[in-house]
Amino acid sequence: MLLIKRLIDLFLSLFGLILSAPVFLIVALLIVIDDPGPVFFRQARAGKDGRTFQVIKFRTMVVGAEKKGTGVFVLKDDPRITRFGKILRHTSLDELPQLFNILKGEMSVVGPRPALPYQIDNYNERQKQRLKVKPGITGWSQVKGRSSLTWPERIEQDLWYIDNWSLWLDIKIIFMTVKVVFERENLYKPPGYDPISGEMKILDSDNDES
Repeated sequence: MLLIKRLIDLFLSLFGLILSAPVFLIVALLIVIDDPGPVFFRQARAGKDGRTFQVIKFRTMVVGAEKKGTGVFVLKDDPRITRFGKILRHTSLDELPQLFNILKGEMSVVGPRPALPYQIDNYNERQKQRLKVKPGITGWSQVKGRSSLTWPERIEQDLWYIDNWSLWLDIKIIFMTVKVVFERENLYKPPGYDPISGEMKILDSDNDES
């Protein structure tokens, strides 16, 4: 079954990259016109078994954003987000380059969202089970609440996915993702939200300059 999942990942990533090639060119051009600088944003994330890899996304914030304001954490209406970056985030097109991560075998189409390395240092033994599978572009926690969930709640949803995984569940999540993207709900948490403690402090890794 895992081999079939990998074959599906390869097919979808290759097909997606070929189909979206014109989109890549247009988006890259608009990013540079809006805010001159790199087209892509790369950031270290924790993958399967905790191995670190560089996640790739379209840049949606000003150059050097992680050294300004709230650092890697992004608030709704964050002034560091570029004008075109707002469009990319609301349409989730900023995630498109992660198809390269899938092609390289670092990610899957469906799986837990990749955490920042420091976050897995806070995992308890149960939560470490989240690292048993490859992270995904979309996942069960994404379609069951996205950023409206606290970080512990998201981990629980991901653990449920791992315990109940099947190819049919992956297919269900992919179709549910389309609905979530079009509804564009739960993109951000309230300002100052701490995803680990549940208190109002900072945001989580899916709302960073990623």
